[in-house]
Amino acid sequence: MDILWAENTPLTAREVGRLIEDRDLAPTTVMTVLDRLARKGFLNRTRDGRAWRYQPAASRDAYVAELMLEALDLTGDRDAALTRFARAVSGSEAEILLKALTELEEE
Repeated sequence: MDILWAENTPLTAREVGRLIEDRDLAPTTVMTVLDRLARKGFLNRTRDGRAWRYQPAASRDAYVAELMLEALDLTGDRDAALTRFARAVSGSEAEILLKALTELEEE
């Protein structure tokens, strides 16, 4: 996913495999992982000749926001979890949250 987010263009399994620097993976292994991610909805794929091109179904920011919402669903007390989260962020992060909430109220 990191490679596809960084490249910001649809890539084939072979292209993704070439960009994975820390492992020597067979193209079929990379293709299997990409196909599984596509079936789970994390990637979109389009045909390009005999190959598939893969790209993220959502931005990294959208994916992380979804993870945060899923984590909130795990708690029995969303208010307490949100309060603890708000107290844990830095001052500049709190300002960003406050700005986003203010903009939502103005809509």
